[in-house]
Amino acid sequence: MKKSVQEDLKVIGDQLVLPNETKRKVSYLKVLYKQRYLLLMSLPITLWMILFSYVPLWGWSLAFFDYQPGVAFSKMQFVGLKFFKELFSDSRFYQVLGNTIIMNLLNVFLACFILPVVFALLLNEVRSIKFKKAIQTVSYLPHFVSWVVVSGMFIHFLSPESGMVNNILMSLHIIKEPINFMAKPDYAYGIITSATIWKELGWNAIIYIASMAGIDQELYEAASVDGAGRLRKIWHVTLPGIRSTIVILLIMNMGSLISGGFDAQFLFSNALNSSKTEVLNIYVLNYGISMLRFSFGTAVGMFTSVISFTLVLLTNKISKKATGESLM
Repeated sequence: MKKSVQEDLKVIGDQLVLPNETKRKVSYLKVLYKQRYLLLMSLPITLWMILFSYVPLWGWSLAFFDYQPGVAFSKMQFVGLKFFKELFSDSRFYQVLGNTIIMNLLNVFLACFILPVVFALLLNEVRSIKFKKAIQTVSYLPHFVSWVVVSGMFIHFLSPESGMVNNILMSLHIIKEPINFMAKPDYAYGIITSATIWKELGWNAIIYIASMAGIDQELYEAASVDGAGRLRKIWHVTLPGIRSTIVILLIMNMGSLISGGFDAQFLFSNALNSSKTEVLNIYVLNYGISMLRFSFGTAVGMFTSVISFTLVLLTNKISKKATGESLM
């Protein structure tokens, strides 16, 4: 007896599986109808993306015009690549670009990648459920603390007059006199990275912990039977089990290598360390928006967006060839 098309049509999760004998019978419209609820579920986020991510792209056109507030778009003067030439001929831009890349590299690989993975691995080895939950809760609470508060805390801790750090270093006879950390540009990278790690370590580790929870426990039992200790289980079971999560998050975070960074850098910045704390977003604020050079600021934003998109595609391609894992 021949089965009907509806009986042959099987939907498993969000994957449509069609037997070979019915693939030719099921039209594209019927497939869409069968998946209508999935399409309706994706409609709000699709509209949100179009409205807030794609429609504003028309503003990129300002980078090619001499924009003046209150002047109609049709009356603005077309200047071509003028603002891009100004950008690439500005020596300060390259200094700011270097600051942005260095700080975001530290942020991506330490605060978002290496340390959260290590922290998640250590937490996964804790056998006491109550202690494990307590550590996890305490570790991700700083994520909800405002950067204004965090920067105030760190500046106070590093104060040369009453800062805890200077007091400890002097009591241990490591230094003879207090150090004004916030006045020395060479310490800026370390201070901002340390604050970011303290604030975001626990939060960034949550997704790795959740990924570890999905690893089949039989794999650990088999490893135990083979005589593997904790370190070998981590290396041969846990890390391969979360490899996909690590790779996907790394690819996504690579997009912020150029565009990321503002709050911490802006709040930790002062006249003495600005040569190291100024990043591209602050550069746009100082030399674009604050000076009413909106077209110049748009050119910088367009540059960062294009480079960020390119980095994501490049990292995705490299990852696909190297590990077989990719976003698409």
